Amino acid sequence: MSLKPLVLTRFCDIILLLPLILPVSPVQVTAMLQLPLLVTAQLDLVLVLVSLLSLWTRLGRLSYPSSVVFDEVYYGQFVSLYMKRIFFVDDSGPPLGHMILALGAYLGGFDGNFVWNRIGADYPCSVSVWSLRLLPALCGALCVPLVYLLTLELGFSHLSALGAALLLLLENSLIVQSRFMLLESLLIFFVLLAFFSYLRFHNAHSRSWSRYSWLLLSGVSCAAAVGVKYMGLFSYLLLLGVASVHSWNLIGDQAVSHLSVFIKCVCKVLCLLVVPVLLYVFWFYIHLSVLNRSGPHDQLMSSAFQASLQGGLSRITQGQPLEVVYGSQVTLRSSASQPVSCWLHSHKANYPIRYENGRGSSHQQQVTCYPFKDVNNWWIIKDPG
Repeated sequence: MSLKPLVLTRFCDIILLLPLILPVSPVQVTAMLQLPLLVTAQLDLVLVLVSLLSLWTRLGRLSYPSSVVFDEVYYGQFVSLYMKRIFFVDDSGPPLGHMILALGAYLGGFDGNFVWNRIGADYPCSVSVWSLRLLPALCGALCVPLVYLLTLELGFSHLSALGAALLLLLENSLIVQSRFMLLESLLIFFVLLAFFSYLRFHNAHSRSWSRYSWLLLSGVSCAAAVGVKYMGLFSYLLLLGVASVHSWNLIGDQAVSHLSVFIKCVCKVLCLLVVPVLLYVFWFYIHLSVLNRSGPHDQLMSSAFQASLQGGLSRITQGQPLEVVYGSQVTLRSSASQPVSCWLHSHKANYPIRYENGRGSSHQQQVTCYPFKDVNNWWIIKDPG
């Protein structure tokens, strides 16, 4: 028996059953099966044009100058520490911005061996300057189309949106900041993305559940903005204020059911409060997970944390119990000392027999308070007997 008539019969049966499966008429099914299949799309040529110009002004000749510029000498040190996985603490801000810069360096094969000791130092041929500056430049370039779309979401005309995009495109300070390994373009990008995403959510049809993906993106962008620089906290508070006003107006709308109001408010709390807080903590979790080797800032942390780092106090405490017992090697730190805490410290030096002013001394070994890591900070617990 030939299989061809059988296959054609089964295919015709499926075509006849489609109206029973799908909520469409046979005429619509026939129209969908007609060839050629056409797809219609709308393209904003102005948006494309400003995006291309922005990419050209930010990414063109990105490796010039091939020397350390301004605060690259500051952020580059942190990038090198990330590449070597050496623990550090930057008291000027959270770690996400440094991690993004380190990601660009990692993609370019940077090994962290360049010494960032002065502004104007030439990058060696082994360092990909383009990759070091790529992510800040890309974020700076994306700020221009974001401003264009944000202006449209605010209800202004396309001409106004073009004017706003051109102002950002031609702003010399923003161009310069975007072309170097700095954090400002990252901060501005995440702030603009947060507000654009929230306005996109707010302006979408209220019955569309897919619009909550924009609300979630807004919360993630807020967490990223604060994670790059604490300055992003002010924009985050502004967005929370706008969301609070919209929620207050929603509560007073008699046309919306109580259940719908409750669900929408809960979604806003989750996306704009819970998610940003969890992500902000998550940035630090990644930071501490990646940097697992002893570094220059260990003394700022507890002894237990220092002992968890490779190559640090772990070399001394390896194999010892966590509880303090006879034979344990411990450090004693004064938490009341100012401006920084210090450790009980002893070294091979004795107090003089007599001071210059004639006052006598015990001439015993010196025991002091020392604010830095040192082998003389360690004490051994011995049995009194």
